[in-house]
Amino acid sequence: MDPLIALVEQDSVRKEALGDFNVGDTVNVHTRIKEGDKERIQIFTGTVIRKVAGHGGMNGAFTVRRIVEGEGIERIFPNNSPRVLKVEVARRGRVRRAKLYYLRDRVGKATKVKEKLVSKK
Repeated sequence: MDPLIALVEQDSVRKEALGDFNVGDTVNVHTRIKEGDKERIQIFTGTVIRKVAGHGGMNGAFTVRRIVEGEGIERIFPNNSPRVLKVEVARRGRVRRAKLYYLRDRVGKATKVKEKLVSKK
């Protein structure tokens, strides 16, 4: 890799981790929204249907899906975006796939993901 590109990427990489979440988890994504001259934090809640590592980890991203008034909404969040503040896991999901694209075709209760039960030791 070109040393100049590596230097620019090094400045753009997130210093702290977003959080420990996987595909199938229901998460709250805290994003910074700018409206006019004011800034506020908006929380987007949904199920993680995809995680992409990206080339070299710099341009990795994850996709969160939720249903609002019967319409499916998907947002793609870059891992190293300064707009994404943190990701909180609301509920762990138990899935057997790396990508949950099949949820796009489902309606109602069929969009639910089974909960992963974790024993406390």
